[in-house]
Amino acid sequence: MTTDTLRPLVDTLKALAHPVRLRILALLRNGELCVCEVAGVLGLAPSTVSEHLTDLRRTGLVREWKVGRWVHVALSDEATTRPVLESLWPLMTAAETELGRDLAQARALRCETCDPSGCSTLTAANT
Repeated sequence: MTTDTLRPLVDTLKALAHPVRLRILALLRNGELCVCEVAGVLGLAPSTVSEHLTDLRRTGLVREWKVGRWVHVALSDEATTRPVLESLWPLMTAAETELGRDLAQARALRCETCDPSGCSTLTAANT
């Protein structure tokens, strides 16, 4: 076995080795979100969230698509990533309280239109 054959696994494990990316995956476990919603829950700039999402997308763990000007993200439904994600959830039970707060906040900040002038998520994240 060469290191080339291990590269996809190494990249996936590196992507999982960051608390923000783990929080993003936990948020997406309950369905798709707009990047502005993820940024609002995490209290990070959308550009920072986008960088983390890029790492997750490169490994195939998340997928994204545009709705108008807005980017939506969800967990990947690829067969190769499903075992990784399913093995991750039991390992995250120690952080269940914090992750539950993230999820509750995501529901409360639900951005129906993804319109920055009416998006409470972006307004709250930029204050």
